[in-house]
Parts: sequence; C-alpha cells; structure tokens
Amino acid sequence: MIAVTGANGLLGSFLVRRLLAQQEPFVAIARKDSDRSLLADVADKITWREADVRDEVALAEALQGVTHVIHAAAIVSFSPRFARNMMDINIEGTRNVVNICLDQGIRRLVHISSVAALGRQKGQDRIDESNKWVSDAASSRYAESKYYAELEIFRGQEEGLSTVIVNPSVILAPADWHKSSAKVFKYIWDQKPFYTDGYINYVDVRDVAAIAVGLLHQPIEGERFIANAGNISFENLFQKIAANFNKKAPSVKLNKPLLNVVAWVEGFRSFLTGSEPLITRETARKAGTKFLFENDKIRKTLSFEFQPIDASLQWCCQYYMTKTAGKKSGERS
Repeated sequence: MIAVTGANGLLGSFLVRRLLAQQEPFVAIARKDSDRSLLADVADKITWREADVRDEVALAEALQGVTHVIHAAAIVSFSPRFARNMMDINIEGTRNVVNICLDQGIRRLVHISSVAALGRQKGQDRIDESNKWVSDAASSRYAESKYYAELEIFRGQEEGLSTVIVNPSVILAPADWHKSSAKVFKYIWDQKPFYTDGYINYVDVRDVAAIAVGLLHQPIEGERFIANAGNISFENLFQKIAANFNKKAPSVKLNKPLLNVVAWVEGFRSFLTGSEPLITRETARKAGTKFLFENDKIRKTLSFEFQPIDASLQWCCQYYMTKTAGKKSGERS
C-alpha cells in the first residue's frame, strides 16, 4: 500500500492520478480542512486519510498499513509572512514522516525536494546531484527549508530507511495561475510588458509524477534524482506562451540594476500584504545567468524521456484558455 502526503496539492494530485492510472493501491493524505478540488473528478476512487504532517500522532495513524510513501506535502512561498509556517511544514513535517517510516518499518520513502536544495556555486553553469549546498544572503527561505528537509531524509537513510529524493525544477502545470510558477501564464495573459535576461529550468508536472512513482520500486536507494527537462530563456518562454494565447509578448527588457529595485519593492510589498512577490532577490541575482540542472541520471535509471517544452506549454495554455472561456460564458448567462 502506497501513501501520498500532500495529495490534495498540485503535484500531489498528479501523483494520485498516476497511481490510479497504474492501478496501484494507495491512500491519499491531507489535512482535514484542505481543498481537494483538484481531484474532484476522481473523488469516488480515492481513499482519504486526514493528517497534518506536523501532527505525529495523526500522521502515524494515517500511515498504518502502508509499505511505501511519497512525501509531497510542502509549502512553496517567498513571502516573509509565511516563512515560519513553511519552515515548520517543510522541515518538521519531513522529520515526522521519516521518524514514523522508521518506527513502522515502511520499505521505501520517496521524498519530493527541489533543485533549490542543491545550491549553486558562483559561475557554475551545469549542476548535477552531487552538488554541495552553498548558503548565502541571496538564498531563499524556501531553498533553505528544502535543504534542511533533505538532511532529515539523509538521516533516515543512515538509520535504516530506504529513501530516494526527487529534485524537480520549476514545475509547469495547469493550475491556479495566481499561485506559484503558474503565475507566469497569468502574467503573459495580462500582456505585461517586461521581461528579464536569464534562463529558467523547467519540468512537466506529469513527468515529476511519473519519476516519483517509477522510483518507488527501483533497487536503488540513498540517492537524489534531478527532474528537469531543460532550460529556456525567459524571453523565449514568454514568447512561446504568448503565441499559444495569441497575446502580445513582453518586449521591454529590465536591466539588472532596475530589476534589483523591483525585487526590493516587491519584497516590501510582500511583507506588508502577505502576498507572493512577483520578483524575488533570488530572481534578480540570477538574471543574466544561464545554467542547467543535469538530467542524465534519471534518464538512464528509468530510461526516461521528458515532455518537450512546446507540448507542456500547449497543454497548460489550452487549460487556461478553456477555463477563461468557460468563466466568460458563465458571466453572460
């Protein structure tokens, strides 16, 4: 029996759909008051167990009878207001998952981390799973939370738990475009004028789900696997999304000094309002840089091929256009 923590979240919902497609027995774990609308169409096929990963007692009960766990429960935030909650869930929650897996003799834990946990040396243009964490003033709290969560996974491995870590890059998925990486689609839909230098590493959410599920039963443990399809310039990415939407692409390039000012203003606005900043210090720092998270290891291990960027963007954009058209139709009726 497989358990998926954070099953109601964006990635979690695709993990659930992958398990359903493969007819794997599983339970979905989420908080009692969580929004489960992403899985509304398959609700009758899911067995839910309620637990907050910070609640050891409830979590231990939810993992009863489970042999394999995919730990996807986490918060992605760059707002200072949510930093404490994010650190608690991402680090303490992972610690609890590891401890309970050890106590209950669970055979395999697949942990969903992030490429943010790998760190990056100054001037480094290619990064693989062996990269060492480097903490500096520009590191986001999110990156720190994922790094310290990985330390809990490594501890579990040393104490006898079979673990594997998946490190996705920026996940492309049809979702609420007011949240996380999906905000880039809303930005282009609204025909905002600005873009920056630099590159983004990306991966289709369906690929991340396939990799995580694929690693559940592999005879390999104690290792990381980067899930990254490739990299693309912000300018090219924006142009591709705009073409799918039949919208005007951003055409005004922000230079680095101006980008730093915008990042500072956005950080201050985020602190006052609690909303996510559109541009972070980390984004500004990486502007003008080009680097790639290597995917050779996972491609060889699972004989895996990633979705091409054009297919992923077309899939996402079609979702947003259909949703927007449906909303307008409802407003007219």
